[in-house]
Amino acid sequence: MATKKPNIVVIYVDNHPGAVMGCAGNPEAYTPNLDRLSQNATLFTEAHCPNAMCSPCRASVLTGLMPSQHGIHTWIDEYYKDDWPDNWNAIDEFDTLPEKLAREGYDTALIGKYHLGNAESATDLFKKCITMQIGHVQSFYENDIIDGEERYKHPGHSVDFFTDKAIDYIEQCCEEKEIPFFLFLTFPAPYGHWPAIQGEPVNRYADRFTDSPMLSVPREGISKQAIDWISILKEKDLDDGEYDVLLQIPNDLPTLRNYYSQISIVDDGVGRVLEALENNNLADNTLFIFASDHGMSLGQHGFWGHGEDTWPSNTHREANHIPLIIKAPDDGNKQKVVDSLVGTTDIYATILDYVGLEMPHINESPARSMRPLIENENIVWDNACFMEQEETRAIRTSQWLFMMRVQNTEYNFKHELYDLVADPDERMDLAQDPEYADVVSKLSARLDEYFSVYANSRWDLWKGGTVKSNSTRPFLWKETWGDSWTPEY
Repeated sequence: MATKKPNIVVIYVDNHPGAVMGCAGNPEAYTPNLDRLSQNATLFTEAHCPNAMCSPCRASVLTGLMPSQHGIHTWIDEYYKDDWPDNWNAIDEFDTLPEKLAREGYDTALIGKYHLGNAESATDLFKKCITMQIGHVQSFYENDIIDGEERYKHPGHSVDFFTDKAIDYIEQCCEEKEIPFFLFLTFPAPYGHWPAIQGEPVNRYADRFTDSPMLSVPREGISKQAIDWISILKEKDLDDGEYDVLLQIPNDLPTLRNYYSQISIVDDGVGRVLEALENNNLADNTLFIFASDHGMSLGQHGFWGHGEDTWPSNTHREANHIPLIIKAPDDGNKQKVVDSLVGTTDIYATILDYVGLEMPHINESPARSMRPLIENENIVWDNACFMEQEETRAIRTSQWLFMMRVQNTEYNFKHELYDLVADPDERMDLAQDPEYADVVSKLSARLDEYFSVYANSRWDLWKGGTVKSNSTRPFLWKETWGDSWTPEY
């Protein structure tokens, strides 16, 4: 018996660039399950996150808000945990997606990484939680698990463990088919940082990548912006050496092979969950979404990691481009490719649409339902994505990537502009060329207009606002807004 409302399964992975899938044209990525899914679903080729860090994107997908609205501008660092309020949940003040769904009669579960404050507080949002406290993944093995009242170390690889728990949950829900469910399955992989991916892989996909030349990742020298970031951290006494690895990882073949092997393990998890839905006759009435919190630069543009790992921060494609595959309920296994620009907040609105809930007002949330794109409706779509990375705000259109930098600082940050038609790899910065002054002016105006709506003055860093828990550039905001500037909760 089909439920009246669709079940919802969102597999949300950690640091997976949109280009590293076989179905995205990558010949070295081994992702047979994602490739198979894309042949029976809608593949979005131009999906982008609002901020290339874990916590902001997790908050955005659960609230439909931008970082300057929900207040989380970078990863929530457990280093500051002693400063957090008791059982702090970073998005507790919002009416979140799982809470909305629960009021509609959904059973809701978080299985995997939370990374939005104290992990035990996830029970404020989800009826069932099997999670972990860590955000910065040190290892995929033997992590401390929070499972209701139980505390233990999980066996085996974390992706396999959370997949097992997700399948148990699906089978449990199958026994009560009249109750729809929302499963937010958040794998803490492929991740992409040492020590978790340091050295050659030793997992079940090690042999597949042995001696692989990894030609799908270009070899580039370290960029000046990446070196400048490490230099300023040392100048401000904010680095004890841990950031130096960002200059060691690019072009390290064992690390790349290890990273790709973790993506294959993630792909296994996707396949097993899809199989569980099929075996329990749930697939036809399930909205299935595969996405990543953000992408990952694997050395492209001369840096490893996220947009914040340069000075100033950047929004180049690799770190902000995410995989997004959506299989709608009762869609007849239709294959479709959508090239329209969509974003993380749009996942939030799309789920609301398929459930039949009211869309957020345009003045409250930038979230747009992608359902018309999935169902081939003839609509007018604003083909643009907006992003922010503390001192950088950006807009991506079909032709332009424009990075606008905050100007009222002592650092004299420069804007950047790339013509994506003539320069798809984003190499030729045109922002200082007088010939493109009109383009810079128009895109600047669009960004100003956008953030005049989608920013809360309390969390608007560009206008004296602050952040929740921590910033990666606290010195910048103290120097700009005064010594009284401090993170809040």
